Amino acid sequence: MKGVLEAGCDEAGRGPLAGPVFAAAVILPEGFSHPLLDDSKKMSEKNRLLLRDVIMRDAVAWAVAEVSPEEIDRINILRASFEAMARAVESLSVAPQHLLIDGNRFFSRLDIPYRCEVKGDGRFANIAAASVLAKTARDERMMQLAKEFPGYGWERNKGYPTREHRAAVARLGATPHHRLSFLHEKDQLTLF
Repeated sequence: MKGVLEAGCDEAGRGPLAGPVFAAAVILPEGFSHPLLDDSKKMSEKNRLLLRDVIMRDAVAWAVAEVSPEEIDRINILRASFEAMARAVESLSVAPQHLLIDGNRFFSRLDIPYRCEVKGDGRFANIAAASVLAKTARDERMMQLAKEFPGYGWERNKGYPTREHRAAVARLGATPHHRLSFLHEKDQLTLF
C-alpha cells in the first residue's frame, strides 16, 4: 500500500515432523525489488542465502520468531504459525501500519489491520522477503539440530517426513525436537 508502512509475513516449517515453526516479518523500502526475489520454496539455497543478506541490509525493519515443538503440540500447528507471525511482528524495530499475510487466513491477537494473500510470497516483495528469512532461519536451526541428533537426516530433510526421517524415528525413537502431535498412530504405521 503506497505511503503505508506495511510488513509482509510468512512462515516456514508447518509440515515437518521435527523442529520449530518459524515466521518472519519484513518492512521493505518503497519500490524495493531484486531480480532473484521470489517464493523461497522456488529458490536455490544459494540464492536464498544471498537474498537473506540483501534483505537484512536493505529492509526498513525485519524480525524472525519461532514457536517450539512443545507449543505446536499444545496449541496446534495452525495457531502456532499465527503465533510465530505475531511474535515476528512484535519484534520489528519499527511498528507497521498494515500487514500482508501469506495464505488464506490469519487469526491475529495484534491490533494491526491485515490482508491475507494466497500465494502472496510469489506476488509481493515484502512477503517473499519474509519467506526467505523464515526459511533460511529454520534451515539453519535444523542443521544445528542435525549435529546434536545425528541419524535423522535433518541436514538433508530439515525435519520433513521423508522416508529416511520416518525410518529413523521408527529405529531411534522421537527426540525432544519432534512434534509428538505429528507422530499419530496412523503415522507410525507408515514408518516401516
